[in-house]
Amino acid sequence: MTKPTAPVTPNTWNFLRDPMITPTGFREYDARWKYPDEINLPGITALGLGLGTQMIARGIDPIIAVANDYRDYSLSIKNALMLGLMQAGIAVKDIGPAVSPMAYFSQFHLDVPAVAMVTASHNPNGWTGVKMGFERPLTHGPDEMSELREIVLQGKGVARAGGSYEFVDGVKEAYLDDLVGDFKMSRKLKVVCATGNGTAAAFAPELFERIGVEVVPSHNELDYTFPHYNPNPEAMEMLHDMSDSVKASGADFALGFDGDGDRCGVVDDEGEEIFADKVGVIMARDLSKLHPNATFVADVKSTGLFASDPELKKNGVTADYWKTGHSHMKRRVKEIGALAGFEKSGHYFLAEPIGRGYDCGMRVAVEICKLMDRNPDMKMSDLRRALPKTWAMPTMSPYCADTEKYDVLDRLVAKLVAKHTAGETLAGRSIKEVVTVNGARVILDNGSWGLVRASSNTPNLVVVCESSQSEEELRAIFAEIDAVIRTEPLVGDYDQTF
Repeated sequence: MTKPTAPVTPNTWNFLRDPMITPTGFREYDARWKYPDEINLPGITALGLGLGTQMIARGIDPIIAVANDYRDYSLSIKNALMLGLMQAGIAVKDIGPAVSPMAYFSQFHLDVPAVAMVTASHNPNGWTGVKMGFERPLTHGPDEMSELREIVLQGKGVARAGGSYEFVDGVKEAYLDDLVGDFKMSRKLKVVCATGNGTAAAFAPELFERIGVEVVPSHNELDYTFPHYNPNPEAMEMLHDMSDSVKASGADFALGFDGDGDRCGVVDDEGEEIFADKVGVIMARDLSKLHPNATFVADVKSTGLFASDPELKKNGVTADYWKTGHSHMKRRVKEIGALAGFEKSGHYFLAEPIGRGYDCGMRVAVEICKLMDRNPDMKMSDLRRALPKTWAMPTMSPYCADTEKYDVLDRLVAKLVAKHTAGETLAGRSIKEVVTVNGARVILDNGSWGLVRASSNTPNLVVVCESSQSEEELRAIFAEIDAVIRTEPLVGDYDQTF
């Protein structure tokens, strides 16, 4: 295998011949690049050869399911990736265009050990990447990604005979059948289905109709230019659009899906955006009645209610706060035998007997409809209001270069830990503890908290705060966390405000 070059130089002779890869595209738990600025097609083929070589080295049965999201360049990327996998001696089963959870489902449906999903997830057009895994329902974590990075960038991919290609039809239909099962709504529900013209548009409306839900369509035409907004149910632009649709249609709530369909966002009947961690608490309350003494994993960006909510305590729930990121969360749910994991970004990991442990926005949509069916006298706004009141902000991401962000974060964590050690206050309250499992989550004596961590997918830091007391305290926590962040000149502007 030719060792890839780091500078990517489009519109050159070599660009069409030699692998070019920017090393920062190998992230904590998936691979992501701007295309063609940071990787070329021969680079994608080198990635496929490296992934296949990694499979062989780890003793994985050399069969892989491969799929792509709905972007105009994703098929080209997938074809280049499959070429590399076949060069490595891997039998490729191409399931066609898909949402990421359909690709994960195909591992079970086709009984294959490995998966590679070509997607940039919710990133804007111009980005591409691969989510991959060898041990269902898990996907690559930092160790696997580091190993893959070494194989690819050092040119250690090994070509072997025996590679093959097969297009497998019918997986989409089997996936939808699996989601629906024998469930049918017994109460009337009218739901705004928001897909932002992304891949989920090919799945969600049909799924809702099959379980007996009236669909209010919202940007459900497939269009890889994303003419209205980038499909990301954590972004206020999409949530506000969902809210407007609810108010205009009188729907019971809205469900929105990201670009590759593994995340789900919720807006209630009053047009209120419910951040995904609060939706997680609503779901955990319902599920813990059916499964008492359950363990739920929440990521460090999520509300403190998983640990403090009286209803969850009454149902014997154990809360486990863990590292943000779909691979980290999937692995943790499996390792400790949790019933589910909830991530503030809208990834939900529903394990047996509800799901298979991987993140699936469509599964979450079905389970939310089942939850509403089990609570026929409740509106989504009733379920929201039943939670203890907290004040939270959207996830905010100040710019910090991929090559700098982890060093910057290490310094910020040290500064925040030092504040605690010195007995300093934050927002006028004493600091109870600083959890450093993933960045720094500064927890105050009243349960309010602020977090700073590094984004695993983009050149950003991530900041989230929550107050158990007031919006005034929330803003004070953010202001003081931000003041520490501003001591680092390499940190730039935020992506949004609140």
